[in-house]
Amino acid sequence: MGPVAHPHVELAERYVDDVLSGTVPACKWVRLACQRHRNDLRADNVADWPYRFDPVKAEKACKFIELMPHTKGKWARPDPLNPKGHLIRLEPWQCFIVCMVFGWVRKADGFRRFRQVYIEVPRKNGKSALVAAIGLYMLCADGEQGAEVYSGATTEKQAWEVFGPARQMANGRPDLKRHFGVEVNASNISILGNSSKFEPVIGKPGDGASPSCSITDEYHEHATSDQYDTMVTGMGAREQPLAIVITTAGDNIAGPCYDMRDVVRKVLEKVANDDELFGIIYTVDDADDWTAAEALRKANPNMGVSVSEEFLLARQREAINNTRNRGRFLTKHLNKWVNARSAYFDMAAWDRCEVRGLSLDDFVGRRVALGLDLSSKIDVAALEVLVLPESEDEPYRVFTFHYLPEETVLQPENEHYQAWDADGWLIVTEGNIIDYGVIEEDILDLCARFQVENIAYDPHQATMLVTRLQARNAPVTEYRPLVLTFSEPMKELDALIRAGKLQHAGDPGMKWMMSNVVARPDKKDNVYPTKEKDSKKIDGPVALISALGVSMAPANDDEDIPEDFDVKVWG
Repeated sequence: MGPVAHPHVELAERYVDDVLSGTVPACKWVRLACQRHRNDLRADNVADWPYRFDPVKAEKACKFIELMPHTKGKWARPDPLNPKGHLIRLEPWQCFIVCMVFGWVRKADGFRRFRQVYIEVPRKNGKSALVAAIGLYMLCADGEQGAEVYSGATTEKQAWEVFGPARQMANGRPDLKRHFGVEVNASNISILGNSSKFEPVIGKPGDGASPSCSITDEYHEHATSDQYDTMVTGMGAREQPLAIVITTAGDNIAGPCYDMRDVVRKVLEKVANDDELFGIIYTVDDADDWTAAEALRKANPNMGVSVSEEFLLARQREAINNTRNRGRFLTKHLNKWVNARSAYFDMAAWDRCEVRGLSLDDFVGRRVALGLDLSSKIDVAALEVLVLPESEDEPYRVFTFHYLPEETVLQPENEHYQAWDADGWLIVTEGNIIDYGVIEEDILDLCARFQVENIAYDPHQATMLVTRLQARNAPVTEYRPLVLTFSEPMKELDALIRAGKLQHAGDPGMKWMMSNVVARPDKKDNVYPTKEKDSKKIDGPVALISALGVSMAPANDDEDIPEDFDVKVWG
């Protein structure tokens, strides 16, 4: 039997077989990425399907990458058989990614199908070496005249995490430099013969830049999408540009990285359609036991290669034994997004409580409790509607009204607000402060449509609005932000979420705020909601806890409050 024509493509196909059969442990998103490829191959024979898989182009990219030398760790060290160190050897999961990105092309012109690529993989899985080699391929072998390859990041150090290895790889292959006319300089790699270049970028690329390839490493560290968007919009003159994001999970689910991750998940689930976006996420499934060794292998495809099993087991033990290490372990080694390092609510359980299409209009006439948090006139004000169950088997339902002033939404650092506004999740009022008249109208409308039993409010925040509501006979109830009043409903809310006895419609702003809530029990096991810093808002959860609290029992009078209880006010 002769040599295999496309060995890397065959290795990628075997990886797909092993993932789909369960031979290789993989999370939902990896399985869906593999299944997407299989489904697309079946569609290849359909006349109006605009794409085909080209094994020659896939194999070419893989072979080029495997000509690059390792630059870090044991594989970069010379030995008797490899006096210059080892060359990169693509693992099956890496073959799969490279083959997908470079093998799928358009039938009409043969150019690449995928223009945007999102790869989320835990630390120590060889991501920087992989994309550094891809960057060199895009510089030298992609056939692009005047190629411009940029390694973008928020800091110079991070930008060099990809560019540095690429520079070392090029220096380690004098034959590459001779063949393509590559010059390796202090701050860029260039090909004078066709005016191509590869360089690091901090912030936005300069005027006149026309990226053929952008590599964004650790996108989770970006507060805004400015750099990535500028790269992509600058690619308009290119025939087959490639924008690559490769990242670990992070702790800001209101940032642009999590937004892109969400799009990838929707594409893989076929909730959204984007044939030019390739995405794959290596993590664990919600039901997995993160303390088990199997979780490590599922989330870390390069375990035993670039990251040892012993190293990961040690980090896992640290996380089990010390809660301070848990958030870092879950984020960096299992790719679990943890917004607050010690988040009180189980966000995986919160996600399971989402019911797409859930509508407040379906519950008109029902008993409800409202919670109001007006801690800021220039940032989020929250009104939460809690539809009360009519039987023990029925869940609570939560609906969100979140208010922001227009000037706050339009500030450059508030891209997350702008996105939520565009998707209809925010109520934006004109000017630079929230118009409480809009909130008043919404509350009165709710009172007309539902049996509003209580409207919980903090007397420190809402005196004028409450006075107006009282004049209209609205059932306002003072609910002070004390440990005594918040502890039990907060615990109850946590229990409802974990038991799946609370439903919500998937408001991304509420999810962000729920993930920002931290709480440390006191000596009597009381808890209260707080946040790690001012930018991590918790207004929605505070309002929801208030609504649940007034529905559980009447608010406590002052004389019932022990003198040793401190008042906790959330701004």
